[in-house]
Amino acid sequence: MNFNSLLRVKEGKREDYWVSFSDLMSGLMVIFLFIAVTYMNSITKGKEKIEQIAIMWNQTQENLYQDLFEEFKADLPKWKASINSETISIRFEEPSVFFDPGSANLTRGFKDILDDFFPRYLDTLSKYTDNIAEVRIEGHTSSEWIGAKSDLEAYFRNMELSQNRTRSVLQYCLTLPAIARQRDWAIKTITANGLSSSSPIIASSGEENFSLSRRVEFRVRTDAERRIVTILEGIN
Repeated sequence: MNFNSLLRVKEGKREDYWVSFSDLMSGLMVIFLFIAVTYMNSITKGKEKIEQIAIMWNQTQENLYQDLFEEFKADLPKWKASINSETISIRFEEPSVFFDPGSANLTRGFKDILDDFFPRYLDTLSKYTDNIAEVRIEGHTSSEWIGAKSDLEAYFRNMELSQNRTRSVLQYCLTLPAIARQRDWAIKTITANGLSSSSPIIASSGEENFSLSRRVEFRVRTDAERRIVTILEGIN
């Protein structure tokens, strides 16, 4: 075999090699494109599902607010209470009527309000249990504490007071005979949260409204967040 023949043989092998390598790269590119398209489809479907959840919760929020408002609109003024349509919270705004001064003891007047309010509240929520992750009883205080040596001491004293008050409210509500049918769901879903002065009410002047800062709220938290996290985990 002369040199030229040998060279042609080697070039032929080299050509076969590059053809095989080219086929391999083409195959990998097809696989990569398939993965990319699949991933993009997953993201698109995930986005669509998140949008559906947002639309669904928007509608659920509006319906729940309307149901709560219709149920309690005649009682809110006499209870010194209000309903927030954005947070779906019912706020009781007169702690001097609801608790003994500086204590977590419920007044007879507040017990009478809870006797009327809480069973009707659970009845209204019962249509939305599949969409509710938590019902929070939140206790808020002003930033004041007479005799406190520092703002931090006032904060922690108010924290203890707000926690004790929300526990008192929760304990009283859960022992009402009128909610016996819904007690199991209530125990699993309703929590007591003492927040001290972390969310004060600020007046238009920019100063704290100490009276309105002292309040108890019943706030609904939906499971929309959990559903969105599940979707995102599925995409990843």
